[in-house]
Formats: sequence, structure tokens, C-alpha cells
Amino acid sequence: MSKPTDIRLLEVASEAESFTYRSPMKFGGRVVTDVVLLNVRVEAETRDRRCGSGFGSMTMGNVWAWPTDAVPTEQTLAAMIDMGQRAARVANDYQGIGHPLEITPELAELYQPTADAVAAEMQLAEPIPRLAQLVSASPLEAAVHDAYGKALGRNSYNLLGPEYANRDIAAYLNEEFTGEYLDRYTLRKPKPSMPLYHLVGALDPLTDTDIDKRIDDGLPETLGEWITADGLTHMKIKLAGDDLAWDVDRVLAIDQVACESQSARGCASWCYSADFNEKCANVDYVLDFLAKVREGSAAAFERLQYIEQPTARDLRANPENKMHRAAAIKPVVIDESLVDFESLLLSREQGYSGVALKACKGHSEALLMGAAAQKYEMFLCVQDLTCPGASFLHSATLCAWIPTVAAIEGNARQYVPAANEGWAERFPTMFEVRDGTLGTAVLNGPGLGF
Repeated sequence: MSKPTDIRLLEVASEAESFTYRSPMKFGGRVVTDVVLLNVRVEAETRDRRCGSGFGSMTMGNVWAWPTDAVPTEQTLAAMIDMGQRAARVANDYQGIGHPLEITPELAELYQPTADAVAAEMQLAEPIPRLAQLVSASPLEAAVHDAYGKALGRNSYNLLGPEYANRDIAAYLNEEFTGEYLDRYTLRKPKPSMPLYHLVGALDPLTDTDIDKRIDDGLPETLGEWITADGLTHMKIKLAGDDLAWDVDRVLAIDQVACESQSARGCASWCYSADFNEKCANVDYVLDFLAKVREGSAAAFERLQYIEQPTARDLRANPENKMHRAAAIKPVVIDESLVDFESLLLSREQGYSGVALKACKGHSEALLMGAAAQKYEMFLCVQDLTCPGASFLHSATLCAWIPTVAAIEGNARQYVPAANEGWAERFPTMFEVRDGTLGTAVLNGPGLGF
């Protein structure tokens, strides 16, 4: 049944902007030194003639979304930018009308032919993978949801119930969700504050002895300096996944620095997550890692909160990579593998006990996967893609409005703070870390909240 609040898209436009990192970041064996943001604006109108202007922004994280040796990195980036801009042009011609949860899946049906056209014209050696497609189109999805809320003058997270949505979420998931709407799986106001997960990249200095030449730009440079400056209580550790001794030593070295810094500031409790970026050969590597960390420091082991995607992202091609034994020790969350509901169900079969949501995979997808994770009582977290500015705020809204998410990941302030300019002045509580936390109460405006 249609509603007077349903929207049609009037105009869609996109543009790209780039920023250089202040320091390189290494993960999954690759090093990133800059970022390109794709920004999308959507003008929309409801059936009853209310208009809204929406904005979406996302980093085109090709190194993460499309790691390949078959296509040069500069080509994967160019292809993703091209696809994102084409997706915006396709949306400009879209004639449908409905709730964003109806519009965005219909637009998503066009991602594959759009990606195929880009690959053919660029004569790429391989097709654009689904994850890279989702990242490319994610600012469009964000802008659609934002425009919807702006048109109605309400926060988009409060426009997900049956009085606004035309279908229950069983239409997008399965019959287990019959009669349920996303308002059941989201809050009615954002959490007032949340702890921040700080990234410790594989190249990041832990102490002064790790620095050859300081940047001297006024920001902290070592892990100890960051802990002291921001009062950090949550740290995400990027690991190699193919060098057990290095991975174990890295965690223990980080824990030693953290212990010294936290003791100096009188903090008795903090935690880590471990991210292997799918580089582990098998679950035995994870088990050995956990055992050796525990052997090296029982306290460091206890501080490990969860493990992120340890093995290859293609779950069907690697059915032997079951996580049941590791998940019995610590939550193991699916990340790169999660591209749709089917992959979430498959991950459960293979022993994953948690889900990592990302705004860069699409706002509708994040909301639906968040609902499924809660339904199935899975550990739930939200991760960013070194998202600055609006893309970070978007990611943070998922953290603040989804009830079981406990912390915000945000590392653009470390690597590309220049891209936060303007946004940091408008939302200081979201960019100034106090006692390891951010003030998320401000994410309550119309649209996506900022």
C-alpha cells in the first residue's frame, strides 16, 4: 500500500574529492596513503509535495573492497569512482516512488549491469566484485535515506515503522521476520555517548623508538600519546594473519604500552579487537594466536573483545574455514564476506558468531543486517573505512541508533584529519574525544541526523 510520505527522486548529482593521509596505514598486507570521497546529493519529493535535499558521502576504499593483483590499484579506484557516478546518473532517471527501503533495492538491481559496463569500457582484467559495487553506490543510498528524512522533517531512524514503510522486513530477509519492521531493531533516540575504537595500524608507532622522523603537526604520533591525549579505552589492532610470531608480539607490545599509559592516567579497564583482514590460512591460526597471547599475558587475552574476519572472504569457495572452535573462545565477526542476507546465513553455518556493519555497504543493507544479527543474537559491531566528515557521522549514526552496538570505530582523525574540517566545527562532540568517548546525542537531526 502506498503512503503520502513515499518519495520520488527529482535530481541526483555526484562529485569526487581527494585527500592525502598524514601518515600511511597498513592493513591486510597493503598500504594506503590517500583517500577519494564520492559525494552524492539527492533532491526528493513526497507524494504530498514535501521536498528534501539529501547528502551522502563515502570513501572509495578500493584497497579493502577490491584487493587484487589482476587490476592495478589506480584502475580499481577509477572503476569504483566511475561506477558510483554512473549509479547516481542511473538514479537520476529512476521513476519509482516509495519508501527508501523499496527504492534502494530497486536501484541495487542495476549495480551489476552498471559495473559490467564500466569493466567492459575500461577493459579490466576481471569484473568489479559485489563488495566494491556496494561501496561505490553507498553514498547514493545514504543520500536517498537522508532526503527522505529531510523531506519529512524527522530523523530517518524514526521513519522505519509500519506508518511509513510499505512492507515488513520479511520482504527483504525471510519469513522469520514476518510482521516486523526496522523500528523494532533501532532506537527512538541516539545513545547520548559512546566509546571510540582507535585503530593501531600495522605501521603505527607504539613508542618514540618506532619513529624515524616525527610529523610534528600537533597531533599524537605514538600509541601512548594517543591514549594519554584522548583517554582511549578501545583499540583495534591490525594484524598480519600470516606471521604468527609477529601478530602475538604485536598484541603483547601494544598491551605493554597500554598498561603503562593507562596506569599513568588511572584507568583500570580497556579492551582490544583483533583484525586479520582475512589473511589467516585457517581457524587453527586463530586458535594458535589466541593460545599464545594468553600464554604471553592472561590480561591481554582477557582484553581481546572480538576477532574480525580472519580467513578468506569467499565463504562458499572455502567451506573448510569454519569458525566454531574460535567462536567458542571469542566472538568472531563476519566483515568482508557480508554482502547480503544469504552471506550472513552462510556465515552462521560456518561458525561466525558476530556481524560487522559498515555504512559503506549501503544504509539499507546495514539496517537489515543489523536487524538479522539482533534476531539471531549475534555479536554486533560497526566499523568504518577510515571514513572522514559526513561518512564518519553516517557510520556513527548506525552505532548510536542500533541498540546492541557498544562502540564507534573512527580512525580518519588519525590518518586524514584534513577531511574532517568543517564537520568537526559543526559537530565538535563527534570529533573531540573526551575520556575515550564521543557525544552522540547530536546525531538526532532530520534525515540521517547530521
